[in-house]
Amino acid sequence: MKCDFIDNRDHRGNTAAMTAEITMDNESADNESLDNKSVVQRALTEFVETGSAFVLEPRLSDDFVHHRPDGTSKTRTEWLAAVEAALTHLEGMSLEVRHLLADGDHVVMHSRRRLPGDGPEITVVDIWRVEDGLIAECWETIEPAAQAQANLTWWDPARP
Repeated sequence: MKCDFIDNRDHRGNTAAMTAEITMDNESADNESLDNKSVVQRALTEFVETGSAFVLEPRLSDDFVHHRPDGTSKTRTEWLAAVEAALTHLEGMSLEVRHLLADGDHVVMHSRRRLPGDGPEITVVDIWRVEDGLIAECWETIEPAAQAQANLTWWDPARP
């Protein structure tokens, strides 16, 4: 999968791939958070550079679980196969990382993704849990940007 990568943290702009250099967001960031952020950043960099989900396999724990918003989950093998199958439909997708934050064993990535041309845009929040240097769990929320306005009043009973 060829994918344009835009790293917009601290207004860095367009980059060919996520930098492996880790920068501290503030002076008080703890080493565990920094190390876990590095684990996720390296995994995502390799994924973007190779275009293959299977490059992630050695970075995932054996009991990795991907949690879906609908309450279902996938094992490591199921998730890798699903991501790999989706890549053919994502050729040329742009990925803009807006935030990459770490707190203890959790790393959060907020990104915007767009298919080429006039393709749809989505906003994605991934939460990764790192254990013993491997990604152990992932939670994912995806919102189509075109539907964002309607979702701002989700609690309104008068909403269609």
